[in-house]
Amino acid sequence: MTEATTTRRGRGGGGAARRAERTAVRIDCARFIERNIPDFEVLTPEAIEIIEANADRVLAEIGVNFVENPAALERWRQAGAEVTGERVRIPPGLARQLCATAPASFTQAARNPERSVEIGGRNLVLAPVYGPPFVRDIRGGRRYATMADFETLVKLGYMSKWLHHSGGTVCEPTDIAVNKRHFDMLLAHMTLSDKPFMGSVTEPSRARDSVEMCEILFGKQFVSENVVMTSLININSPLTFDATMMGALEVYAEAGQATIISPFVVGGAMAPVSVAGTLTQVLAEVLAGVAYSQLVRPGAPVIAGTFVTSIDMNSGAPTFGTPEAAQITYGMGQLARRLRLPYRSAGAFNGSKLPDAQAAYESANSLQAGLLSGVNFMLHACGWLEGGLVTSFEKFVMDADQLGALHKFAAGIDIGEEAQAMAALEEVGPGGHFLGCAHTQSHFKSAFWRSDLLDYKPFEQWFEEGGSDTMSLAAARVEKLLAQYQKPPLDPGIAEALSDHVARRKAEMPDAFT
Repeated sequence: MTEATTTRRGRGGGGAARRAERTAVRIDCARFIERNIPDFEVLTPEAIEIIEANADRVLAEIGVNFVENPAALERWRQAGAEVTGERVRIPPGLARQLCATAPASFTQAARNPERSVEIGGRNLVLAPVYGPPFVRDIRGGRRYATMADFETLVKLGYMSKWLHHSGGTVCEPTDIAVNKRHFDMLLAHMTLSDKPFMGSVTEPSRARDSVEMCEILFGKQFVSENVVMTSLININSPLTFDATMMGALEVYAEAGQATIISPFVVGGAMAPVSVAGTLTQVLAEVLAGVAYSQLVRPGAPVIAGTFVTSIDMNSGAPTFGTPEAAQITYGMGQLARRLRLPYRSAGAFNGSKLPDAQAAYESANSLQAGLLSGVNFMLHACGWLEGGLVTSFEKFVMDADQLGALHKFAAGIDIGEEAQAMAALEEVGPGGHFLGCAHTQSHFKSAFWRSDLLDYKPFEQWFEEGGSDTMSLAAARVEKLLAQYQKPPLDPGIAEALSDHVARRKAEMPDAFT
């Protein structure tokens, strides 16, 4: 990060930035999770062999569609695939051969080097909700999201200790033109937080805009040599790669920036109802998508993703936190590790309309499955509500608080000499208690994970103080975090250059809301 820091200071205003940094309130941020626990594996070797063989058969015999993208079809043709119209059939072994050039792990640089993350291996990076057009809070209820809401969520993400990544479209700011809002969203991530962030994928030109803004923030040379964005490329399941997503993928791959290549699967609607059938389809789609990224640029960093949920066969509504979704999450983790690719899945998924018991149960099931399945990048780790239609401020801080428990659990069990506590057992002996022993006095501050949100008071005290439920406690925490928020320091010259660039680019085009 030395070069990036030098580039920033070289634009002027470096002294002011350093003075601001000395006087700023330091925001505590945990390092990304490094798992010291084993992965949970549900697929037997025989099951893996069957699913991999079936995925190869899907690619070779059924094929995948690359629609409205002649350049992609030509790349596949040159690579040895059979191309008929927009259908691409990939010979057995070709996709895996191409995937082999993708890195097993990579570092995404943040503008604050202390916030940079390593994606892959035994690591888990947590990022917030992505994409909802609505927001909800205890005062304003459910409403279309605005840019002000977006900025509030970026601030909450920056203030959340256990969240490693600022994310991307934490909500969809509907008060700004569709063709311009990506500028404002990126500017918010770049200036209101110093954690890593995601780029725009809604149109290839917007991906190019994202790269250009990063070149202002980090310096053009630094961006050419480092990953500074991780962006979400969804596959139109079943087996379809559209020109918009692939166009964005091409921009990011050519620029050496990371993409999450992720099927969007609703079991029973966009994939088979069986777990094995869905895993076959997901693996085939991931193989084709990752392979294509390597046709664009060998060595381009990618994350093998899967977003999967089941469907309520009575209403047709998606369901979350279900056993089948967990089985697919676990199984795809095994398959991704065999490809030596970083893995994205899971999140605080739920179908509830409010941050209530249903939201908590379903989110807890999905978060735990993500941790144990070996996920390396978890999008939607906090804030998700109503099947992804809503970002809730209260749910955001509730989830962000629970992410601390994931950190603690993933650390594993310490069996060092001090943790064995033999001196404590000898000191207390039969019939005593450990409250006052030396070992407890030495470790009581850090012995147990403790929520910064949930209520542990006796009933009488809780009642006298108003009997607040979790949603009310979360609303109070939202207010507290926003009151404590201070913008992280940024070289004034870079901040001005970013603002000028956004204003100029937005002025160059008329508003479009479709």
